[in-house]
Amino acid sequence: MGAINGQEFINRLNQLKPEIWYDGKKIDGPISEHPKFQGLVKTKASLYDLQLQPNKIEEMTYKSPTSGERVGLSFLQPKTKEDLKKRRKMIEQWAKVSCGVMGRSPDYLNTVLMSFASSAPFLKGKSNCFPEHLEAVYKMAREKDLCFTHTFIPPQVNRAQIYFENTKEPIAAKVVEENENGIVIKGARLLATQGGLTDEVLVFSVGRFLFNEDEAFAFSIPSNTKGLKFICRDSFIGGDSQFDHPLSSRYEEIDSVVVFDNVLVPWERVFYYNNGDVAEEFITKSSFHAFAKHQVVTRQIVKLEFLFGIAESLIQAINIKDYHHIQDKMAEIIIGLETMKALLEKAENYAALDHYGYMQPDLIPLKVAGTLFPKIYPRFTEILQLIGASGMINLPTENAFHSPIREDLDRYLQSANKPALERVQLFRLAWDLSMSAFGTRQTQYERYFFGDPIRLTSDLYRSFSTKEYVANIEKFLNP
Repeated sequence: MGAINGQEFINRLNQLKPEIWYDGKKIDGPISEHPKFQGLVKTKASLYDLQLQPNKIEEMTYKSPTSGERVGLSFLQPKTKEDLKKRRKMIEQWAKVSCGVMGRSPDYLNTVLMSFASSAPFLKGKSNCFPEHLEAVYKMAREKDLCFTHTFIPPQVNRAQIYFENTKEPIAAKVVEENENGIVIKGARLLATQGGLTDEVLVFSVGRFLFNEDEAFAFSIPSNTKGLKFICRDSFIGGDSQFDHPLSSRYEEIDSVVVFDNVLVPWERVFYYNNGDVAEEFITKSSFHAFAKHQVVTRQIVKLEFLFGIAESLIQAINIKDYHHIQDKMAEIIIGLETMKALLEKAENYAALDHYGYMQPDLIPLKVAGTLFPKIYPRFTEILQLIGASGMINLPTENAFHSPIREDLDRYLQSANKPALERVQLFRLAWDLSMSAFGTRQTQYERYFFGDPIRLTSDLYRSFSTKEYVANIEKFLNP
């Protein structure tokens, strides 16, 4: 089959018919036509269409090593630095479609699955591990251009450092049975972005599960698997109008709780289970962090470029460029943007082959970027608010411009170089990114994309080699 187009994606999604619940109601009918999902589905379809455009196909796809068909470039296992840069350029193109605000465009989980498959030999010979299953699912996904969501966080019941769940019915998803057909999972996991809106659900454990070996597993199953249920949060779509809600109407990625009601995972879909050591080690010893962070930092740079463009447009619209405090704020964004770009470039320039023969970007600069972005992004959205000031609040709707008060709006809401309609449209965009329900979810999402920011900085310090620096001090003190 190879790389698919947008209509093929929509048809496949509608035929899947997973169990999705929204606002206490089970979703019936074609998912692509549901008002809370249709904007996102249309955007995802446009990504698949883009990869098959005649002038883009060489940049967005490559020839499968097994079938010879054109397949999505986000599945590529890079062997050279040039391969790595090809992947990045492809990621940039998809990110630009959503202005970098869609954190779960298909290339993210494609990259995650590729990274796991590239490190599958790590699982060989270990108890309850099936590296061949992981490699087979990766190849199937590549050849069919499947898209994924993923879930790996247990419900937020008790965040004490040591917590042992002792309930009659499982809360955190765990293995409750194994039989000749596979393992049976019961309980729940968070936080599946686009849950039910993808072909598959990739489920994996992160870190050591104290006393809970039955929570340590990894597998992938179709989204319509019997007993699998997606319970969606409230939608942050403000409305259908792309004037009033330019981002949320198109890019809202609804998050969900994934409930496993005695879900049978066939053996051929199990990567590992009941192995706490592997659950703890695989995520760090695989190439997951290197490739996933490479994809994420690429997208985040596109997002910062978009944010900077909005900020500068606001400044020009109301003619405040000559104020020193405005220049200082814009310099903050420039420094953050250029730092992120430099870190990404260093990661690619210092890439090296890993144990399995794949070209991994240098992880340290990507970790630095991963700890930097959660700090600067909330500040930069605040800068948008400060630049726009009261103009971010006083925003009439599109309908207001098609009403008897149009003359008043044109007179009182114009800017230095824009008529009222264009000025309000621009300010609504800034509002949707920084102040709407959609925008504030974006800020929280970026804060915790790779987990607790404090843990990220701790991990950065622990993994950073200090020997050379200490040796230099010793040499200075003892010449």
